[in-house]
Amino acid sequence: MTKTNIGPINYQLMLPPMIKRNYGKWKTHRIIDTGVIEHVSQSGEPLYTVRAGAPKIISVYGVREICDLADKFCDGYLKFTSRTNIEFLVTQKEKIAPLIAELKRMGLPVGGTGYSFKTIIQCPGWLHCHTAIIDSPGVAKALHDALYDYFFRDDLPAKLKIAIAGCLNMCGAIHCSDIGIIGMHRRPPRVNDEIVTKLCEIPTLIASCPTAAIRPKGKSVEVNPDRCMYCGNCYTVCPGMEIHDPEYDCLSIWVGGKATNARTPPAFSRLAIPYLPNHPPRWPETIKQTKNIVETWLAHAKEGERMGDWIERISWERFFELTGIPFTDKHIDDFIFSVPTFRTTTQFRY
Repeated sequence: MTKTNIGPINYQLMLPPMIKRNYGKWKTHRIIDTGVIEHVSQSGEPLYTVRAGAPKIISVYGVREICDLADKFCDGYLKFTSRTNIEFLVTQKEKIAPLIAELKRMGLPVGGTGYSFKTIIQCPGWLHCHTAIIDSPGVAKALHDALYDYFFRDDLPAKLKIAIAGCLNMCGAIHCSDIGIIGMHRRPPRVNDEIVTKLCEIPTLIASCPTAAIRPKGKSVEVNPDRCMYCGNCYTVCPGMEIHDPEYDCLSIWVGGKATNARTPPAFSRLAIPYLPNHPPRWPETIKQTKNIVETWLAHAKEGERMGDWIERISWERFFELTGIPFTDKHIDDFIFSVPTFRTTTQFRY
């Protein structure tokens, strides 16, 4: 293997000895308790994974506490999942119960295995990003509180994955989750000529627009509102393109996405609710509508059906009827400047 100083260290160098011995030789795995998975290798060695939900924003002191638990119960071995759960790799079954007790003492819930509600993925929002429209971590916290009990259950029809993005850049898995919540602009940017002419590179600004809605105007630029899709890409390269608007910025809900190939191919999410008001700190309208969609899916889906699989079986018409969500012209894809997504068939079925 060629050694370079480019990129992260090879993960195989950090595998626990037990996993190295049985790498690619696992025979079975099963959930033996809430949040606990037993893996058995071909040699008969068992490995127990204890999965705990973790906050997305954590101090160094919290990380040290987690590492102390790993040293005490797992010989220092743990891993973080793509949804920032913490998985403790335990080789001795008798250590599982005291580990779970310590995690509960720290306020870290143990669950999220099997057909359950998974930890929400969200972007850092205003904590880091200047393009965020909504407080993504705040929405995630409010939604976690509302759906908390489902984290400990494994009797849902299938996995329930939710993701939240602060803007249309969609950092995270919003486009391929069962439910996606996205912060949305609803007005074109206001051009601040003084900032644009003094601080921005006009060619870069024009090139940043994916729909060619920005064009030169003297030493500044202007926006064609008929072409603008309010993505905020221009604001990313030029602070003079003032697109944030507390009165018109909102949240939207998308459903039916998935990233796996299990049973059906991967799928993109599709619009369910085009507008919900941005009402921090608990976003009651968003929480209510998300719970409505989840509970409707729970009541009507068959075993193994993810959100999108269920909708495809019953039809989108029936989905809107069951959830009580009004179908409007906003659900019809009529944006002609996006060739890959524009509806080109004469066969209409929403």
